[in-house]
Amino acid sequence: MNIDAITETRSYLAFELDKEIFGVDVLQVREILEFTNITRIPQLPDYICGVINLRGSVVPVIDMREKFGMNKTDPTVDTCIVVVEINIDGEACVIGALVDSVEEVFELEPKQIEPAPRMGTRLNTKFIKGMGKRDERFIILLDIDKVFSAEELISLQEATEAEAEV
Repeated sequence: MNIDAITETRSYLAFELDKEIFGVDVLQVREILEFTNITRIPQLPDYICGVINLRGSVVPVIDMREKFGMNKTDPTVDTCIVVVEINIDGEACVIGALVDSVEEVFELEPKQIEPAPRMGTRLNTKFIKGMGKRDERFIILLDIDKVFSAEELISLQEATEAEAEV
């Protein structure tokens, strides 16, 4: 998403991953859960922790640290699962994002958002909506719909459906 498309003040949920602050549009956040037991599913990529039962629905949980090439999340008392709804090919998909901690909900005006940095052609920054500036600190604003490729989400959905049938 081009930051020019951000024309109004929006609310974001801030969360921490390895001492960096990330933000996601609060309209895509369904709920925030305390860390709970996650059922592992064999033969999935390392960044997929497994699934949780959310009121009878099977929800895949992604370790956001591992997804972004950081060290695996070591759960603490602050570790949370942020349940988000993402859009893939026009279809809503619910996933849990394992994060170090949830910070707060805050608002940013369009003038507080800078474009995502250009890192050359080798590094994919398409999932970064922009860089929010707040209290002299940058917050990496994620376009959560673009964090996962269509292929990743399809395989994730297939694994989740297979687990639900068990």
